[in-house]
Amino acid sequence: MRSDLFTSENMVRPTTAPGMSLQNPQSIRYVVDGECYARQGAMIAFRGDLRFERKGQGVGNFLKRSVTGEGLALMSVRGRGEAWFAHDSANCFLVDIDPGDSLTVNGRNVLCFDATLRYDVRMVKGAGMAGGGLFNSVFTGEGRLGVVCEGTPIVIPVSPGAPVFVDTDAVVGWSARLNTSLHRSQSFGSMIRGGSGEAVQLRLEGDGFVIVRPSESRPGGQASG
Repeated sequence: MRSDLFTSENMVRPTTAPGMSLQNPQSIRYVVDGECYARQGAMIAFRGDLRFERKGQGVGNFLKRSVTGEGLALMSVRGRGEAWFAHDSANCFLVDIDPGDSLTVNGRNVLCFDATLRYDVRMVKGAGMAGGGLFNSVFTGEGRLGVVCEGTPIVIPVSPGAPVFVDTDAVVGWSARLNTSLHRSQSFGSMIRGGSGEAVQLRLEGDGFVIVRPSESRPGGQASG
C-alpha cells in the first residue's frame, strides 16, 4: 500500500527511553515505565500494559475547582507502555523544570507531566474573586511538563520597572516569582459609554517571563471583549 500518509514523519519510531517527547507539533508521546499524569480525556492512543485512573485533587484543590471552574482534572497513567496525548489540535510544548524552578500555568493549558513534579492550585495574588477568582497550577520539583497552546505562543520577558499587562483569557503561564495584580485600563464611566472592552488585565512585575496565546477567546469560544 502506498500513500503520502505513510511518510516517515507520520510513522511512530521505536522507543529509546522512558519519558515524554513530541510526536508532532500537536501531540505528545509518553513512554511510561511507572507512572505519569495527564488531563482527563487527553489520551488519543496507547499500547502496552497501561491503566488509566481518575486522580483525586484533595479537598482543597477540589473546592477551588468547584468554585472557579478551573484547576486540573487529572488522570494517572500507570504501568509499562506508550500513550499519546493531545487536545483539540492545539500546539504542544515540553518544559523541563529543574530544582528551584517554579512555573505557574493555567489549568486549561496543562496536558501531561512527570510524576516527579509537584503541583498546587493557587489563587493568583492580587486577583481575588473580583477578578473572577483566578486560579492557576504552580509546578515545582524536577521533571518534564507538557503544555498546549492554541496557536503559536508569545513569550514576553518581564524585567524590574517594566511590568507587562496581559488579558486574563489569553495568559498561559508565567514565572511564579513574578508579582501579580489586577490593572483596570479604563474608568467605569468609559465602560458604560462603550470602551475598548479591555477593562481588566493581569499586571506582572519583577524578573521573569509571561506566556500568552494569540487569542482572548474563553474556553467556550466566546471572546472576552
